[in-house]
Amino acid sequence: SLVDVVTYEFENIPLETVEYLQTLTAVYPDDELLSTAQHRVHEKSFLNEIGIPTAKWAMAISPSDVKRTLHDWNTTKCILKTCRFGYDGKGQAKIKKLSDIDTAWKDLKSNEIIIEEVIDFDYEISAIIARDIFGKSVIYDIARNEHKNHILSRSIIPSNIPAKIENTAKKYIKKCADDINLVGVMTLEMFVTKTGKVLANEIAPRTHNSGHWTIDACAVSQFENHIRCVAGLPHADAELINLIGDDIKKIPTYLKTPNACVHLYGKTEARTGRKMGHVTILKPLSVVKKKKGK
Repeated sequence: SLVDVVTYEFENIPLETVEYLQTLTAVYPDDELLSTAQHRVHEKSFLNEIGIPTAKWAMAISPSDVKRTLHDWNTTKCILKTCRFGYDGKGQAKIKKLSDIDTAWKDLKSNEIIIEEVIDFDYEISAIIARDIFGKSVIYDIARNEHKNHILSRSIIPSNIPAKIENTAKKYIKKCADDINLVGVMTLEMFVTKTGKVLANEIAPRTHNSGHWTIDACAVSQFENHIRCVAGLPHADAELINLIGDDIKKIPTYLKTPNACVHLYGKTEARTGRKMGHVTILKPLSVVKKKKGK
């Protein structure tokens, strides 16, 4: 292989491609996460199996399955979604009455449909996590999202949601990332109901448009964190040394010191007790060697 690691920015790619590339080099996120996120039934099953609640759902391979399910749920309303390739409102239809089902089924043009309960939610949120090859992770501030015609139009950070809901959202995404052994950045979209319950909606195994604010508001954006994670770049311990007064004379030595980052404050006169700058000495953690294949 001519590359050390492969990653991707979009989940609608052939799973077989990722499986093949894994025989040659490291691929992050791996095929397990991609397979889970590409198919709504796999996605909902995974979330429920690890204890994360979602809207009520069922699989359908014919219109009669939808009618039977709605009868069992004692309702005439639901959301029908294709199991693959749906985003920004595409590949889905809202059913308000039983007579809508046959037409909606034909319009969706798929023989794999997931039936989802209609959620009377209060608002939507998203959580973004970066997790590296060492298993260390960080979670960005939770975003409160607003949509127009199923397309994200606004994300608000800080979200000013109750601490209990924010903590639940962070617990859910960390659970997802750890259980599927994420390497890279992943997003979990969630509904918050009027009673304060948090329900997972979708997994995005990538950077997310509700996290674009991190480019300007964070020291390390979601994009940089993704690359750092998949490339196995280590986090670092550090030592800060203030250059006080005549310590400025040590600059030539620090400039020759490996992993030393010199910061001068531009002061022209060195006086006793005056901070002239500082040096940060990085102490990288040991890098874990990436394995080829899975």
